[in-house]
Amino acid sequence: MAVSTFVTLGILVLVVGYAVSLYNNLVGLKHRVSQAWSNIDVLLKQRHDELPKLVETCKQYMSYEQETLEKVIRARSSVANAAQQQDMDALGQAETALRAGLGRLFALAEAYPELKANTSFQHLQARISDLENGIADRRELYNDAVNLNNIRIEQFPDILIARFFNFGPFKLLQFSEEETADVDMKSLFGS
Repeated sequence: MAVSTFVTLGILVLVVGYAVSLYNNLVGLKHRVSQAWSNIDVLLKQRHDELPKLVETCKQYMSYEQETLEKVIRARSSVANAAQQQDMDALGQAETALRAGLGRLFALAEAYPELKANTSFQHLQARISDLENGIADRRELYNDAVNLNNIRIEQFPDILIARFFNFGPFKLLQFSEEETADVDMKSLFGS
């Protein structure tokens, strides 16, 4: 009897140890998603701070392009609101609108040689382009972390621990296909 008690106790310790290991792995994945989101949020805030400077610089030269400038500012506000609420669907839509507006703004800037030559504009354009690239890279890392989390909480036996401790899925940060489409230069200049 003593041997069977030790065997039972040993098996119980192994099962509890395995469950603790699964729990700790799920906690690690959850925090990896949070960290990846924080990295995106930092870049979104930096870009948020740079956009008014870009718009102000453009206003000095692009007096006939107020609608484009206003679209960029509205999209900037939408991105900030969605990011603050961590609403990935709304953020994806707002990012798509912002990137389209920036693409249009940079394309329209080609028609203003004085603006293109302005060092502030050149600096801001380069800064925002760098931030856009950083956001794209960090979005990929975020989506990888989300995907790993979402897979693990659906796999057996992880699903048992995930359901018991209410580990839930996260949403991917996706932009629409418009974001990757080329800018139609003919429509911009009415040719």
